[in-house]
Amino acid sequence: MGQKNSVEYRVEGRGDIVTGPSPFDDLPVECISNIISFTRPRDACVVSSVSKTFGSAVQSDSVWEKFLPLGYASMIPQPRAFSTKELYFALCDHFLIEDGKKSFWLDKASGKKCIMLSAKELAITWGNSPQHWQWISNPESRFEKVAELLSVWWFEIRGKMNTRLLSLGTRYSAYIVFKTVNKCPGLADLPVEVGVGLVGQEIPKQLIYFDGYMDKDARKVRGELIYFDGYMDKDARKVRGEMRDVMKPKKREDGWMEAELGEFFNEKGCYEVELSVIEIKSPYWKCGLIIQGIECRPTRSR
Repeated sequence: MGQKNSVEYRVEGRGDIVTGPSPFDDLPVECISNIISFTRPRDACVVSSVSKTFGSAVQSDSVWEKFLPLGYASMIPQPRAFSTKELYFALCDHFLIEDGKKSFWLDKASGKKCIMLSAKELAITWGNSPQHWQWISNPESRFEKVAELLSVWWFEIRGKMNTRLLSLGTRYSAYIVFKTVNKCPGLADLPVEVGVGLVGQEIPKQLIYFDGYMDKDARKVRGELIYFDGYMDKDARKVRGEMRDVMKPKKREDGWMEAELGEFFNEKGCYEVELSVIEIKSPYWKCGLIIQGIECRPTRSR
């Protein structure tokens, strides 16, 4: 027999650190593989460094088979010779499904399904009117076309998605993925109402900014001019409160921006989720926004 791996481990109840052969090295590799298959992909990658025995166990097809979603064979973009582990990580790279209208991938850490609906899959008010919106190619987009806002007063985007496309028993967050042009005049620092929820149920609403940028004159209008001799009226207090509660966008690794629309729990996978992004209260015209789509991915711990 080969020399066993020397590791440090803590003796339960005493807190002593002992250096010596791993107590797991006496277990069959198949047994360790079976144990690891009940963890998550991230955990499997971490424990692979514990010892050579664990490293061998993590390479087992039986481990990565458990991490793959049901029906994964139909999700493979192209027929290729993969090991099961290689197939898992191949599915973690996004690829297009349903005639290029959706982007699909697995969350690398958890193996949960993720989806992005393209702008073409969304119902955009005036979206087919060339004077209001135009459909353009963008080399940084996953999709063939993205929607560019030229000029609208009535800004409304809605979408629906069947939860069967997502992992069961999982809480998801939805994000609108976009870019701004020239700081998105008429919309950048304007609170926009958004919502996410199951169709047929009450959908909670919140507010987002597309840019979050506010120049000096805008701060003056929203801040200084709401005071009269140190008094702030009810409407002014409401404005201040809304400004604090508005969610600001964040920059993504792929160069796009995203703003969170809300969360939902996919319990049974037999419902539809409704998503909305609406601003119809402001009297000003809005422009300078490029929409790639709306993305749903597992909610991270906050």
